Amino acid sequence: MNHWIIAPIIVPLAAGAALLVLEGAEAHTKRVLSLSATAALLLIALMLLSAAATGEQHTYYVGDWPAPFGIVLVLDRLSALMLVLSAVLACASLLYALAGEDEKQKDFHALFQFQLLGINGAFLTGDLFNLFVFFEILLIASYCLLVYGGGAPRTRAAIHFVVLNLAGSSIFLIALGVIYGTLGSLNMADVAVKAASTDPHDAGLIRTAGLLLFVVFGLKAALVPLGFWLPSAYRSAIAPVACLFAIMTKVGVYAILRVHTLIFADQSTGTYLLAPWLLPLALATLVLGTIGVITASELRATVSYLVVVSVGTLLAAIGLFSRDALIAALLYLSHSTLVTGGLFLLADLIARQRGRDEARLNRPRAVHQPILLGSLFFVGAVAVSGLPPFAGFAAKLYMLKAAQGSAAAPWFWGTVLVSGVLVIASLSRAGSAIFWRTNDSAGEALPAQRCQALSTGILLAAAFLLMVFAAPALDYAEATVEQLLQSSGYIEAVLANRV
Repeated sequence: MNHWIIAPIIVPLAAGAALLVLEGAEAHTKRVLSLSATAALLLIALMLLSAAATGEQHTYYVGDWPAPFGIVLVLDRLSALMLVLSAVLACASLLYALAGEDEKQKDFHALFQFQLLGINGAFLTGDLFNLFVFFEILLIASYCLLVYGGGAPRTRAAIHFVVLNLAGSSIFLIALGVIYGTLGSLNMADVAVKAASTDPHDAGLIRTAGLLLFVVFGLKAALVPLGFWLPSAYRSAIAPVACLFAIMTKVGVYAILRVHTLIFADQSTGTYLLAPWLLPLALATLVLGTIGVITASELRATVSYLVVVSVGTLLAAIGLFSRDALIAALLYLSHSTLVTGGLFLLADLIARQRGRDEARLNRPRAVHQPILLGSLFFVGAVAVSGLPPFAGFAAKLYMLKAAQGSAAAPWFWGTVLVSGVLVIASLSRAGSAIFWRTNDSAGEALPAQRCQALSTGILLAAAFLLMVFAAPALDYAEATVEQLLQSSGYIEAVLANRV
């Protein structure tokens, strides 16, 4: 089983390299290779999820170097969950792109695979420097995918995206230099052991490095005040790219969870380095995201701000730093990733019917599959708003319950509930404008192809299935949090071959 851990990295790497070699091949050949690799990735991720569900933490030492000197990959419940989410999202995104979006420029499929390489590597790595490397891989691919199709809006969004993330990469390297200079290691398990017993004179340096890493991860997750790049970038990208980008903010969230619960926390006393910072910033992110949702005049922009809302909600729950809140956060993470990804695809389908300003009044009505599009929009709106019967409702309910007794409970309850009401009102207004308040002209509508409708339906249906199988999903989330909070198991597994 341990050799399968590297497969989520090897498969997209090999597929991306092969697609570059086959640059001049027919589009059909590229599509078959890319889709086959992505489907294989989903099967591998599901197999790894089954292996991680036993509770064992699996490690893979690249080159069989002993810890902490070599590169190590670690599979546990949290990383396996993230692999499955990225694979599901990738399959739906790629299936949607096969309707013609992949033909706008060359190398789409190669870039798509390299993006998956960076995402999967970030979830599996047990080393801080290699976390940086995989961040750079996914960011370089995302730069190219963002400008895919050309156009001034995409170019402007990409420039902002590149500049901010280059600054983030520089801060990342500074933080790694401080940690390595102080502790002599970048293996996360080894750093956790050494940081816990570091000299008091060096403790301040370690805390500073931890806060610098928080800045970097907060930038990836689009946390206030570092997330202003997200709405323009996601709104400008083509639909399948924006759908895949729905997992990118979760890479930042994953890094916060993994690094700061393992290295910068004292589990015995419940002391967390981020305790004074994370919750206020997350609530501010939620507020600004909600303002963006209610002021957006375009459905793609609305969905982009809904991603910000989901990040704010998710990190606010994590910022409570309680077991029950973390369980709710993991359930909400899965739900929000699938729903926002599906809504990006749906927004593009609607735009094909009504033009780019698809949420405004007095636009052409949908003439192809209006019942299908309306039904998908209703399901997506209910799901992303956190209403029953979807898992988002249960997750928010658990979050509110977990916040009881906390000093921040009034702020948490008030912000989450008011945000939910405003999101519902905004999506209701958008749905009314799109499907009812039209000028009754047909416009130049393009019907949705089967693969486009199918991929959109898959993501929204997957969100519904989370509620259908709520009991096992909740059990898995509980076991994941227990494993996450028991950092000794992770450390022992990684350092088992230490000389």
